[in-house]
Amino acid sequence: MKNFVVKTIANAGALAVAVWLLDKITLSGDSTGKEIGTLLLVALVFGLVNFLVKPIVQVLTFPLFILTLGLITLVINALMLLLTSWLADKLDLSFHVEGFWTAVLGGLIISVVSWALNVVLPDKD
Repeated sequence: MKNFVVKTIANAGALAVAVWLLDKITLSGDSTGKEIGTLLLVALVFGLVNFLVKPIVQVLTFPLFILTLGLITLVINALMLLLTSWLADKLDLSFHVEGFWTAVLGGLIISVVSWALNVVLPDKD
């Protein structure tokens, strides 16, 4: 359970950095507390998307992974971020990613920041 909480916090931090760096990734709320709550909920959705959908997409695109020497991972990460944005809209969360190329850059930022936070944060259950 502790590992799940740590990964959710790492995702929330990575999403916050992407929102802060990119103008076309937006997160809004009436107050700072609501923004943090929305960020945590979006991090949960993002974690679920990466846990449930991403492995299926990776298996289906394995030949492209070999053909592109792994660069298709950037596209897969962008699609997971766009799916998270779509689901957040359906769940009435104020998180939006505008455009594919913004999602590619956002996915890259989230991957790097999430990796760095997972290195620093404890991961034992």
